[in-house]
Amino acid sequence: MADKFEQQRREKRQKACELGVDPYGGRFEGVAFAEDIKSGYVDDKEGQQACCAGRIVLLRDIGKLIFITLRDSSGTIQLGLSKKLMAEQWPLMKLLDLGDIVGASGQLGRTRTGEITIWTEAVTLLSKSLLPPPEKFHGLSDVDARYRMRYVDLWANPEVMGRFKTRSDMVSSMRRFLNDKGFLEVETPMMQTLAGGAAAKPFTTHHNSLDLDLFMRIAPELFLKRLLVGGMEKVFEINRNFRNEGLSTRHNPEFTMMELYQAYADYNVMMDLTEEMTGSLIEAHCDGPKMPFGEMEIDYTRPWRRAKYADLLKEHSGCDVDDLPAVRAKAKELGIHEADMDDAVVINEVFEATVEEYLVNPTFVIDYPAALCPLTKQSKDDPRYAERFELFIGKMELANAYTELNDPDVQEQNFRSQLRGLSDEESMAKMDEDFINALKYGMPPAGGLGIGIDRLIMLLTNATSIRDVVLFPLLKPVLK
Repeated sequence: MADKFEQQRREKRQKACELGVDPYGGRFEGVAFAEDIKSGYVDDKEGQQACCAGRIVLLRDIGKLIFITLRDSSGTIQLGLSKKLMAEQWPLMKLLDLGDIVGASGQLGRTRTGEITIWTEAVTLLSKSLLPPPEKFHGLSDVDARYRMRYVDLWANPEVMGRFKTRSDMVSSMRRFLNDKGFLEVETPMMQTLAGGAAAKPFTTHHNSLDLDLFMRIAPELFLKRLLVGGMEKVFEINRNFRNEGLSTRHNPEFTMMELYQAYADYNVMMDLTEEMTGSLIEAHCDGPKMPFGEMEIDYTRPWRRAKYADLLKEHSGCDVDDLPAVRAKAKELGIHEADMDDAVVINEVFEATVEEYLVNPTFVIDYPAALCPLTKQSKDDPRYAERFELFIGKMELANAYTELNDPDVQEQNFRSQLRGLSDEESMAKMDEDFINALKYGMPPAGGLGIGIDRLIMLLTNATSIRDVVLFPLLKPVLK
């Protein structure tokens, strides 16, 4: 049953119908954005007409005058409604509520306080809102409700709309940057017969007609590399990945990734490309090189720091990467040790627990232990390490890049080593024989790079939760 506020609005809707007004309107032409109307206004010029449409976010009824603040996707503008000017429509004007969507046209002018106003001559009701805007949407008092009802959050909180506009602009800028560098944008399968390209648990689904179990992709890597074999020397994809893992302020099971591959390159080329691309995005969309992120201030001034994995581990944990007893003792001290945990995994767990909190300003962590990187070429100088980097900013990983392994025999050996000892349920992965077959035809030496779009937007809009930069984040349903 509708509450009293909804019931009151339904009664107003009925009265509008009785006045011969369609409460859900139709096509409305001649609309200009609110901010364009205000910026184009010229003082002392008579006869300036304007037409706009949007949602009522503020309404002050003072008898024979009604002042409305109308919000569209560009901003807000004030409407001035006078009973004298709108005698025929005045009964309808008295039925308007916060949240209603209207179109309005009239003459531009200023109020006594100097605010640019459309002195309205005609109003069209385009959509009657049956629910009032929740007061809790102003500020951060009910964050969960804002995520669940993003359709209200966007118009109730302009900074939220601004954040998602920034996201759209940033992704467009990234595409232009890569296009200008000669990269070809492609699309690869979202449903795959094998879960490959990253060490993560996938979501599963089933194709009824083929009676075939499928996995939602955890990464596009193995398909993009097939395109290198086919002769596409510079490819990228911006799309969704899915990982059936935990939720946190930095993890959403469905997330957006930019992944690219460049033939005849290596991880040093990828490092330079990452710094140039990310730096150019910051310069184009942000006010300066120093920006807040939560309680931190991040300095994006280039060049960015480059530090070896082993050196950082030694500096912050006191452990040499080769001293496994010391690393395991440290892991036990930190409460993250499990006797059956692989040595390389233990090393990385200790790294994450002791090093990442110090990686505030942009830092390329280079030369990871080879055992952690089955798809990566080993360092020519020291085969214990792989030609891999991760870019950390604001204490979190933003990008991951390799010099790609293109030897089919070594790749097959690495795959088998990775799967050895793991149950099907644990690994959810099988040997990708077709990918090995593709490598046998010859894949050029290449560099590969992945950047988390959601985390990039978090950093550049000072959003400390990934849910703030995903329009509809995954939430547990509310039981009624």
